[in-house]
Amino acid sequence: MARRNDELAAVIEETGWSQPVVAAAVVRVAAEAGIDELLSVTRSHVAMWVAGTQPRGRAADVLRETLSRRLGRPLTLAEIGLAGNASDTVTGSEWDTDTLTTLVDLGRNSMDRERRRLLTGAAIYSVGGLALPRDPWWDEAPQRARSRAVGPNRRVGETEVRAVREMTEFFARRDQRHGGIDGRTALYQYIVDDVARYVSGAFRSETSRRSLYSAAAEVVYVAGWMSFDATQHEAARRYFTLALKLAAEADDAPLAGHILRAMAHQAIDLGHTRAALNLATASVERKRYDYATPRERALIGVVRARALAVDGQRRNAIAAIRQAESDLGQAAVGEDEPQRVWFFQEASLAHETARTLWALGDLSGALRHFGTSVRLRRADAFSRTHAVTLGYMGAVQAGQGNVEAACQTWSQALDAMDGVQSGRAREAVVTMRTTLSPFRGRRIPSVSEVDERARVALRRVI
Repeated sequence: MARRNDELAAVIEETGWSQPVVAAAVVRVAAEAGIDELLSVTRSHVAMWVAGTQPRGRAADVLRETLSRRLGRPLTLAEIGLAGNASDTVTGSEWDTDTLTTLVDLGRNSMDRERRRLLTGAAIYSVGGLALPRDPWWDEAPQRARSRAVGPNRRVGETEVRAVREMTEFFARRDQRHGGIDGRTALYQYIVDDVARYVSGAFRSETSRRSLYSAAAEVVYVAGWMSFDATQHEAARRYFTLALKLAAEADDAPLAGHILRAMAHQAIDLGHTRAALNLATASVERKRYDYATPRERALIGVVRARALAVDGQRRNAIAAIRQAESDLGQAAVGEDEPQRVWFFQEASLAHETARTLWALGDLSGALRHFGTSVRLRRADAFSRTHAVTLGYMGAVQAGQGNVEAACQTWSQALDAMDGVQSGRAREAVVTMRTTLSPFRGRRIPSVSEVDERARVALRRVI
């Protein structure tokens, strides 16, 4: 007879959730990770696990992650009475693993099962993995990189730095236009074949080393952002973490803030409010904000505003928006600033401001700023972002009860999605169909047209 899992029962009691609520939360995490076999989990499954039945497949990992998110701290399988049920991980191991080792591991020719899950999106997004190391880790990072053993590769200098930056710019611009799904595996391979080799090279000077590490961090960050846009969320988190480690080893505080901002953005979109606010707060600490250019300060600051908004801090969120507007107003055209912020202009600030106001419940303000973003953006160069903005704008209009206006906006969004391969664009299309479902059968021409176009678009917008 199976032994009752008292550890699991105690953790569930600590969450304050009933067994049906636990089951529903497990299904949400499974859906996020694309683990279809767990979408049918019910209260009966939870009751059996508490009674001592061992979860099958990846259920133990999903259950652990679900409970970790609720409690706001990472749990081990042992803490929920399931040690040995699935592969456990040690909190902090990603920060303790050598950065070069992580880069090289991405290139293993014989991809093991875990890496397959990572690249296909079946890995579970780990909120526990968002916990950041303490101050000594950051202080010691540059020295760890300087003391790393040199490989047999050629000497590395400005030529290699330029090569990495050129590749980064190519993929970043491609992502803005076409989305993150198509082409990201080519970027993964470039990181494996070339960037890892450069990181292990002999540097002409400490300045060369830091420049190369910063360039490597940026290209890995772009790989993470493309994974995020493709809704490969755990893959994105791991690439962001690796990029952050490289930025720390380059002693590049503004770049670290830029990456932490992206991690906060992802956490907000996935509904992890506490983790998002922690990351957004970290993005402005340790001189990350102070040493950034005005344009980058605006970007970091407006995402922090949204993190504050979803946390319910209305006054602080509005103040952060105002500061971001001031920062962007100080950014001069042609100013010497990093290439990574090339995209952040008035249209981008308006988009993020709109999302912040939306989170605060100010639908009229959100709609006004979404309209500004659409009006100012160069749609040809930013097709993916333009389509997503229009998708959000239509959702706000529908939320105001103006379905006709929403349909007009969504029709424009569907036009903008031509040639775009983006998970976030696909989510916008799903939102259209979900929102319009109550109006099906009412013979409203605009609703029928957009609903049918959205149905067809789901076949081609991956």
